[in-house]
Amino acid sequence: MNFEFATAGRILFGAGQVEKLADLAASLGSRALFVTGKTTERALPLARQLGDRGIESDVFAIDGEPAIAAVQAGVAAAKGLGADLIVGFGGGSAIDAGKAIAALATNPGEPLDYLEVIGHGRPLTEKPLPSIAVPTTSGTGAEVTKNAVLASPDHRVKVSLRHPLMLPDFAIVDPTLTHSLPPEVTATTGMDALTQLIEPFTCCRTNPLTDGLCREGIRRAARSLRRAFHDGSDAEAREDMAVASLFGGLALANAGLGAVHGFAGPIGGMFPAPHGAVCAALLPHVVRTNIAALTERATLRPTLDRYREVAALLVGDPGATLEQAIEWLEALRSDLNIPALSSFGVMSDDFDIIAEKSARASSMKANPLELTHDELRGILSAAV
Repeated sequence: MNFEFATAGRILFGAGQVEKLADLAASLGSRALFVTGKTTERALPLARQLGDRGIESDVFAIDGEPAIAAVQAGVAAAKGLGADLIVGFGGGSAIDAGKAIAALATNPGEPLDYLEVIGHGRPLTEKPLPSIAVPTTSGTGAEVTKNAVLASPDHRVKVSLRHPLMLPDFAIVDPTLTHSLPPEVTATTGMDALTQLIEPFTCCRTNPLTDGLCREGIRRAARSLRRAFHDGSDAEAREDMAVASLFGGLALANAGLGAVHGFAGPIGGMFPAPHGAVCAALLPHVVRTNIAALTERATLRPTLDRYREVAALLVGDPGATLEQAIEWLEALRSDLNIPALSSFGVMSDDFDIIAEKSARASSMKANPLELTHDELRGILSAAV
């Protein structure tokens, strides 16, 4: 048994923890670039709090999922400010952008020098700027991961900039920041969180430490995602989903993911599809295909036992079958009003190129077993 575990320097979880941001920032720097999503209003009071502590700051907005060019603009903004601290405040896109800006502000060259798959994949040579991550959604767990997912429109794909030094110095997870999320965002981010608990628990790189996080996270997401979707003010459900998202981030960063996320990068780069919606559309069909392949090839039977444990956690019944787990996931997607992939423009003519790109994705390498091209096509066909 060999494994490593690395995470943010310090994690603060709970209602009201965001009020500690200014104090933590003051311990790291005096000029902060505040990286947010396209709506900056929620960040302005926190930026003012930094100012009250004598920390100069500028707000830099990311419109949608971060593209390489947007991150380069953020690096220029950080250098123009003379920033010695990056604060990522928002969904996974804002936090990933913040981590990437922190890394590229101190390391020479171009983003493609460091990006996986489409770039040279070189390791960072210089420590990134100090950073604080404050999520306002419950989905990606990006506040505790060592990578940033960036879109490359030229390559029509999303890939990672990845290095252990990219882990934030502080992660502040305050569930109250998620209470105002609209139902559709709650649904898609929540499905991302659930996927990022199931995949690390069933991937080929599992370890006992992340297993415990996944079990607890799946249990909480299963009982609370629907509740948070239907009533955003349900504090208990919001807290459960914030825990699930955090635990998913910890798990994926230290174990791995699988075919759902292997598909998600290419699909997200080729079509205007929210990441969580892609995960939701694919998850039941990836689970079904993995179970069938594991059963047919009879080489990794212990992983089938893990899927049975997932079934018990989702359904809330120790005797739940694998088929009941798949039905539960399909019903959840329907209940959350998340559409099939075809609604985002994915068609059968796209299956081959998506399958080819997905087979090369880093996340696909952690799937519990290698899937054939036909199996990948079959998943896409079922998900449209």
